[in-house]
Amino acid sequence: MDRRDFCKLMVAGAGLTALSSDPASALAADNSSAGGTSTSFPVSDWQAVVNEGWGTSGGAAGKGTWDGVTLDAPPIPGLAGEGPYKPTWESLLNYEAPEWYQDAKFGIWAHWSPQCVPEDSDWYARQMYIQGGGQYENQINHYGHPSIFGYKDLCAQWTLLNWEPSDLIARYKNAGAKLFIALANHHDGFDTWNSKHHSWNAQNIGPHRDVVGEWAKEARNQGMHFGVTVHAARNWWWFQVAHICDKSGPMQGVPYDGHLEKKDGKGQWWQGHDPQKLYCRKHGIHENPDEAYVRNFYDRVRDLIDQHDPDLLYFDNGLLPLGWAGMNIAAYFYNHNLQTHPGNFSGVINIKGVPDNLAKAVVADYERGVTNRIMPYPWQSETCIGDWHYNRARYINHSYMKPVQVIHWMVDAVSKNGTFILNIPGKPDGTIDLDEKEIVDSIGDWMRVNGEAIYATRPWKVFGEGSHEAKGGAFSGQSTGALDYRDIRFTRNKKGNVVYVIVLGWPEGDSFKVNSLGLTASTNPGKIGKVELLGSNEQLSWNQSNQSLTVKKPSEKPCDYAYALKVSLT
Repeated sequence: MDRRDFCKLMVAGAGLTALSSDPASALAADNSSAGGTSTSFPVSDWQAVVNEGWGTSGGAAGKGTWDGVTLDAPPIPGLAGEGPYKPTWESLLNYEAPEWYQDAKFGIWAHWSPQCVPEDSDWYARQMYIQGGGQYENQINHYGHPSIFGYKDLCAQWTLLNWEPSDLIARYKNAGAKLFIALANHHDGFDTWNSKHHSWNAQNIGPHRDVVGEWAKEARNQGMHFGVTVHAARNWWWFQVAHICDKSGPMQGVPYDGHLEKKDGKGQWWQGHDPQKLYCRKHGIHENPDEAYVRNFYDRVRDLIDQHDPDLLYFDNGLLPLGWAGMNIAAYFYNHNLQTHPGNFSGVINIKGVPDNLAKAVVADYERGVTNRIMPYPWQSETCIGDWHYNRARYINHSYMKPVQVIHWMVDAVSKNGTFILNIPGKPDGTIDLDEKEIVDSIGDWMRVNGEAIYATRPWKVFGEGSHEAKGGAFSGQSTGALDYRDIRFTRNKKGNVVYVIVLGWPEGDSFKVNSLGLTASTNPGKIGKVELLGSNEQLSWNQSNQSLTVKKPSEKPCDYAYALKVSLT
């Protein structure tokens, strides 16, 4: 996950030459970006790579490009698959989000890769190569200098020795998740499935297991929908730090292991694997992705779709990544899903930075964010209880999100037509820690009482009322932490004859008060026939006046964190 705005138009219009004409294999992975030549930065140009070379390509402005890659696909039949969807926004706008996704409302994500091995938070694979940072120091102290022990060597230590996917999926299902999502690769370029087009994968190295495949099997066996997330489009910029060196100290000028090639692996544990395909070849700071890099990305994602047929495909990118590759993958994914789910289309694509005029074509994703209004099309809020990759300090300091924060964030998202995805970062042995288990189980306790007000609901006329307002946009979700007993969020059933009033705390007075359900309120709710409190067997005393609905509290709280009144309209 990025922590800065990495979603901008790449402006150089680099043309792609003709590629292989074999549509069955799409585009051969052996023609990876390791083999090209380009203007490259000096190994001593440390600061330029750290500050500039990680995500902003430059060059002459060109029409018809995205991420510095042309939108014109190479002349190869079948790149978009067979079906009604074409690799254009006009065609993708025919998409309708499937009913299952609109009903699910809550999913859990395993944002897992070899970067969790040091248990030292996010972006370790990149930060370990940046001298002076905490993760660089951790690397030196625990593993060795990155010229000797690089990220490739950490990949082999992602063992998952105690991983029991069936147990974890059962726990997540018990928490109320209807969707499980697995990380397929991160910016580090390591594929967590048995990738046909990339040897740096979990079947070959580390756990020697098809992690995505095992997650998919267990999720489906237990009745959950399954999704994957793809972050590797950014590897081109993100991992250039592996090609630099210390700028001072005893190892000054000694290249990190990003300079190693396949031939250097003779007699090493990684013999037969090319580090250039993990780190990406060294290139100019402002050089756009080359043709081989783009086609390898296309091949890998298409292989992921073909092998595991996910219901949801998430890209950690502003719009669809890498020009023609992302556009064709999107069309291919929708067409492929139509073929594998005849009469029951289930496909969902998540991307970021989606303008309103394209929002119908996909399900827009708001990283660590929410919206400030009801959106016309389904959208997705995603966050993590801590850091995206496992951070042991979070457990030691007990600094994960509290269950009440998770519940309030989810309710706010659902009231505005959103689906809420929560990452539970895994440890390198394949387990989650005790604090994570407690949070997950607490969510389940709440959902068993209040799930009726969440699942298969739709937004009401207004999303809520109260004293506090959550800010809209990516990275704004923490603003939901201010919501309390004075704040209310609404959902409704599909028929529209039941409104769920979710009060985000137990009122201090003797009653719940809901202004939006007054007879003369601007929402024009109509007359109320019955009021219940989910999880409570007590008969409630209530009154609907012109100004509000007032409901006397029962003697006992049915749960913690938030409370759902079921209001049946006549």
